[in-house]
Amino acid sequence: MPKPIRMGRRTWVAAWAVLCVAGLAATAGLKSASAPDPPPERPVSAECREFIARVKTQLDKAEQDGDDGILAFSRGQVSTVDCTDELRNLFRGER
Repeated sequence: MPKPIRMGRRTWVAAWAVLCVAGLAATAGLKSASAPDPPPERPVSAECREFIARVKTQLDKAEQDGDDGILAFSRGQVSTVDCTDELRNLFRGER
């Protein structure tokens, strides 16, 4: 019965290093390939643009007055248009 080939420690360490690098490269490739596409930009309705313009005006006025208090905004009439996403973008600084 032939004797098995003995491998030195350096060979084992090198083999493990190659396998680890290959695994990391494969993981990075899979993550970049499966990145979701950003959602398409949807147009802002005219009603939302008007409402956001009024909000910006009130914010600018409060800033000029040096008012550091809390500002409250309300819509006088019930609307069928939802401007929630546009308002979030405004307050996040994505003007």
